[in-house]
Amino acid sequence: MNATITERTTEAAQGWVLYDGECSLCTGAVARFAPMLRRHHFNLAPLQTPWVRQQIGLNPDKPLTEMKLLTADGRIYGGADALVQIGQRIWWAWPLFAVAQIPGAMILFHAVYRWIAANRNCLNGSCRIPSQKKWLDWFPLAVLPAAAVAMQPQFVPWVFMCVLALAVFF
Repeated sequence: MNATITERTTEAAQGWVLYDGECSLCTGAVARFAPMLRRHHFNLAPLQTPWVRQQIGLNPDKPLTEMKLLTADGRIYGGADALVQIGQRIWWAWPLFAVAQIPGAMILFHAVYRWIAANRNCLNGSCRIPSQKKWLDWFPLAVLPAAAVAMQPQFVPWVFMCVLALAVFF
């Protein structure tokens, strides 16, 4: 085990949950979940902490786009993978880990995590995630309903209505 980790953990610690200390969504989640995480032997630290940046090899010039989990044995997980690993270590959250074992589930977990991370509500510009092209946000609204209309002859009217409503929704 790395000496840096040993100095900062207790004997029973499962690892460190590392978060963006400048993001209001991240710090709010930490405030909400810190007591539960500590009960389950997870320590918490902002990704901006110098020892954290050094330990997990973060480039100070790159924006922080995901939380990390640094396990007691030195493994590093990021984003959705970190949440699944935390779920595996907490008995009542274990179903999250179990669902992640279903083929294709992690693809969905990664997509949801990336969407939340990219769209997190950052007050006063505190989150330094580069903005994406907004025209791409409208692409599904143009394509999905058009695809549903093109497939209309394949459906009975009530199924077509449901497909069109779902296309507009997604």
